Amino acid sequence: HVQLVESGGGSVQAGGSLRLSCASSEPAFSRRCMGWFRQAPGKEREGVAIIDGAGRRTYADFVSGRFTISRDNARKTLTLQMDKLTPEDTAMYYCARRRDGYCYSLESLAFGGWGQGTQVTVS
Repeated sequence: HVQLVESGGGSVQAGGSLRLSCASSEPAFSRRCMGWFRQAPGKEREGVAIIDGAGRRTYADFVSGRFTISRDNARKTLTLQMDKLTPEDTAMYYCARRRDGYCYSLESLAFGGWGQGTQVTVS
């Protein structure tokens, strides 16, 4: 049973930055497509960014160059650096692992192993 544990959320002012981390217990982490997702109150969960084992990244349009997803395969850690935050970025942020061997879509239904999430609040 793979566990994903997010950390690093908090409250910041608009224009500020946060760095989210996700620790994985999966032995095959280095080969796994990983992603960050978020869900605001009353809204659907949406994909933020994904990264494959080789480091190829895909971002949601709303990221607009403000966020950077990265991974440390040796430490089995996924990271999301978020800069220039706006109130619209306020949400619970989750990391997840893609269930199959692909890594081309931000569709959350293709992902699983959801952690407990970490809250990001921008005012």
